[in-house]
Amino acid sequence: MRNFRFGFNFFDIRSREDFVDQCRRGERYGFDVALVPDHLGSPAPFPTMVAAADATERLRVGSLVLNVPFWNAHLLAREVASVDRLTGGRLELGLGAGHMKWEFDEAGIPWEGFGARARRMEETIAELKRLFAADGYEQRAATEERFGLDALKPVQHIGFGGHGPPLLVGGTGDRVLRVAAAHADIVAVAGTYQVPGAPPGTFRLGSAAEAAGRVAFVREQAGDRFSGLELNVLVQHVQVTADRRGVLTEMATRFQPHLTLDEVLDTPFLLVGTERQIADQIRESRERYGFTNVTVHAPFMDTLGPVLEHLA
Repeated sequence: MRNFRFGFNFFDIRSREDFVDQCRRGERYGFDVALVPDHLGSPAPFPTMVAAADATERLRVGSLVLNVPFWNAHLLAREVASVDRLTGGRLELGLGAGHMKWEFDEAGIPWEGFGARARRMEETIAELKRLFAADGYEQRAATEERFGLDALKPVQHIGFGGHGPPLLVGGTGDRVLRVAAAHADIVAVAGTYQVPGAPPGTFRLGSAAEAAGRVAFVREQAGDRFSGLELNVLVQHVQVTADRRGVLTEMATRFQPHLTLDEVLDTPFLLVGTERQIADQIRESRERYGFTNVTVHAPFMDTLGPVLEHLA
């Protein structure tokens, strides 16, 4: 059974000083990776990763997750290789198909159906694998030979067929999880689901049954690969309290009519209770679903941090 790894993501950068303090605090708590989403209005992923690695000694950095349709594969390969080198091989590359239509509209990027976005993601993974395995561009060969340059490639040889950093693929739909099962090193199961028939980006909380179903689907699709996969869960809320049931009963009103109170009490996407109860919930998620890679949103980093000593 895998050991736990814990991550937190960034929502904003209030100041350089605040950012550095947050990264170092997370490292002291025992978090393993600092992650950056890829949304308009949020910090730019790759500069933020470099800054987080520079502020810390061992913290790995990554994306949870890049909106693949935002990126050209060649330009993305350049970013990935640069960041992997600048961070000393501490990058974990997370990719997703994108789900917030308004961001595409604002950026002037065509919005395609989910199937097309999933295909684009798989094509991008294949192209990144090819680029990372290649010995640079033929057009640059003379310049590289003249000045003794190496081709710009990642320093890690883990993901992408052993040519790049670990690859995380995140989502909940069958098409994305098929891609994850076939190509990823880390499969991320998000804690929210698109509400059927509602505008893109309208979400509800996932249930325990859905989490188990998504893991079972990945297991089926991955076949022999499954034993080597790391499973990530994105927790949506963390709260330390002596009245777990009372807090979740009150929270349950926000999740109706999609979840019952019993489902809210059982979901792995909420961590509520005393520190020891939360630690027990995390252990149960490992036993029940195989989740060993646990990520929380930035506002909950300081809440989960003290719990980690119970899981050391």
